Amino acid sequence: MIDNAFRRILPRFVRPLLTLYRRLRLTPNHVTAIGLAIALIASVSVALGANLWALGLWWLSRLADGTDGIYARESGQVSEFGGYLDIVLDMAAYGSMVLGFAIAEPTLGPQWLAILFLYTLCIASALALGMQEVRLDLPPRDDRGLRLGAGLAEGGETGIAYSVFLLWPSLLPYTTAGWILILLTTVVARSVLAHRTLQGAADAAPSFEPVQNRDQDGSRSTRSEPSASGL
Repeated sequence: MIDNAFRRILPRFVRPLLTLYRRLRLTPNHVTAIGLAIALIASVSVALGANLWALGLWWLSRLADGTDGIYARESGQVSEFGGYLDIVLDMAAYGSMVLGFAIAEPTLGPQWLAILFLYTLCIASALALGMQEVRLDLPPRDDRGLRLGAGLAEGGETGIAYSVFLLWPSLLPYTTAGWILILLTTVVARSVLAHRTLQGAADAAPSFEPVQNRDQDGSRSTRSEPSASGL
């Protein structure tokens, strides 16, 4: 929900970082992979109980994730594979952090499993809605390489949730329950949005009714014409 605001603001402050990428001769895909590598180190830090290190590393990884697309557009290296790689490695980063939390707090195993399960539903619903929006030629909401349906819990909210987990570990039974509720709400709300968007588009499309004609040889043929209700 807050991701679009970050995407509008971030390009104003990351010019020095983009210059560093160029000097190091990195490609956008390199930056994406570096983001995942840092996130994996953050997840190990979580598992070892080094929460402050994990917090700093997590947000450093998100900085890489937030600038790979900016770098791709400004350097003329936008690619379809880059959009694919970005979302796959994002999910790997989010999931690895949950595994780190599960190792650090094994007594909350059901909560961590529920979070991973809901991540699956969240990304599946986002991709499914985004794919249908592309098919219907609906305008995009952002400049991401891969169309994702809008939702309450996105990357920014996930980072905030992880920050809360790391800063106040004694509250994990409550904060994880709250995060599970937010993820569940995201799936339900996105499904409602999908129904409204896709059903509305279907209702707006012209409907077709079969019309029977008699051919020259006397046989009947059937063709479709738009009905008056679809005009």
